[in-house]
Amino acid sequence: MEIERALPDDAGEILTLQRAAYVSEAQLYGDPFLPPLLESVEQVRKAIETGLVLKATDAGRIVGAVRGQLAGTTCLVGRLVVAPDRQRQGLGRALIRTLHERMPEATAFDLFTGHLSDGNLRLYRSLGYRETHRERMDDHLTMVYMRR
Repeated sequence: MEIERALPDDAGEILTLQRAAYVSEAQLYGDPFLPPLLESVEQVRKAIETGLVLKATDAGRIVGAVRGQLAGTTCLVGRLVVAPDRQRQGLGRALIRTLHERMPEATAFDLFTGHLSDGNLRLYRSLGYRETHRERMDDHLTMVYMRR
């Protein structure tokens, strides 16, 4: 497996991966309208062009991705996705660690996930993220904000 910067031409494949990865989250929260499922290929391409988007590839297939966007000296981490058939193999951890390494100017890393996403919360805590606050979005979703 190799982790490298995504290119604008990767947008379609990353979007397909993102949708596949977020299906389980949509089922968990009973919400098929999660923003990652509604994003367009143009929006993914813009994220690649304006921030740091890393992709994990295996034999030419994109099997994971993560986004980082600097806001001052804070890196906003988003859209960590791993192909469903490659989850729980350390890809998410490797992507986040590589993002940390490739953003040396960041003094903090912020991210958020849903309160029911136990696997995500465990992963982020194991990487040194700590909960800063929670925000109730509606009856079925509370966002957990974390910082490292």
